[in-house]
Formats: sequence, structure tokens, C-alpha cells
Amino acid sequence: MKNTLLALTAAVAALQPAWAQDRIYRCGNEYTNNATQARERGCKLVEGGNVTVLQGSRPAAAPAAPAGGGGSASTAPANTPRVDTADQRARDADARAILEAELRKAEARLADLRREYNDGSPQRTALELRNPQGYIERTAELKASVTRAEADVAGIKRELARLNK
Repeated sequence: MKNTLLALTAAVAALQPAWAQDRIYRCGNEYTNNATQARERGCKLVEGGNVTVLQGSRPAAAPAAPAGGGGSASTAPANTPRVDTADQRARDADARAILEAELRKAEARLADLRREYNDGSPQRTALELRNPQGYIERTAELKASVTRAEADVAGIKRELARLNK
């Protein structure tokens, strides 16, 4: 009995710092533990947990617009890294080459799928001769694959057209 009472007393003593916390009030996006200030501002009591507040950094002030109104409508921030025009052209050429290679692969895949699909009547395998449902399922999968491959080719062509503008 004494051991249980001693353990209970130790547990209560350990929890006492949690009881010593002040009440926390929320005032919009701000928090305070000053009850009089909270009453004056009409703040609400926060219940059910601790509140951790981290101070954020202020965003950098925007540079002032140049006088005379000769600036462009959209200007990049001062800390934006600039890319040399020759480097940008090289990057664009690399992107175009990658897209053209992807287009060739996608077109080859589309041609193979169309050949296998054979306008909706692909070659039956020995297993499919005994199982017509398998043939129907494979035909549906081939049709879906052809549709996906066509969409891939169209998407790559759109990207190439966007790069060539």
C-alpha cells in the first residue's frame, strides 16, 4: 500500500509542471497567455493541447518601380539567376533532341502495336483458340495500348511545337 501511495505521489509531482502552464488564448492569428489582454481583445481560450509558435522571417521588400514608367509589365526579381542566351539555346536544342528521340521511340511503339492489333482482329494464339475470353481481353488491352501510344505521340508533338515557337 505504501509503495502504491509513493508511486502515485511521484507521478503527481512529475505532472505538476504541466499544471503550472498558463492558459493560452487565440486572438486571430496571434496567441497570448495574458488574460487581461485576451479579455480586452475578445480572444478565445485554446483547449486540448500545447501551442508552439515559430517566428517566421519577413519577406524581402519589393524593389521600387523605376520612375518614368518605362519598365516592363513583368520583371523578374533581382535575385533570379540569369542564363546566358547561348546556354539557353544549347538547353533548348538538347530538349528538342530529347523530345525528337522520344517521338521516334513512341512512333515505333505505336507502329508495333498497330501491327499487332491488326485493325481489331489480332492473330489468335493456340491458347486463345481454346479460350475465346482470353482473346477478347487481349484485344481490349491492345486497343487501350494503341490509344495510349497515340496520346503519347500527340503529346510529344505538342511539346515539340511549343519548343519551336
